Amino acid sequence: MVTVTQFVYVKEGKEEIFQQFESLVLPLIPRYNGKLLLRLRLGPEQLIEGELEAPYEVHLVSFGSDADLAAYMSDQTREKNLYLKEESILKVLTVRQS
Repeated sequence: MVTVTQFVYVKEGKEEIFQQFESLVLPLIPRYNGKLLLRLRLGPEQLIEGELEAPYEVHLVSFGSDADLAAYMSDQTREKNLYLKEESILKVLTVRQS
């Protein structure tokens, strides 16, 4: 099993574009033996302490294998809509555990 945690930082004013991307790609996860374990939206007021700024969202996703994750990443629908991600996301911090 492969577990991926992403801390997603969205460009100010681009939240709606990010939500559009998410609405298109998150439903694809189960097709590739994956599960969306957690999708958490935070605000700066929830940050208690730390060197990082609070992300817009935190995602915890698992896939059955590296091949499943790779297949999801190369899904045609996902790739066709990557322009929405590129337009809306400032940065993503990804932590991967196999």
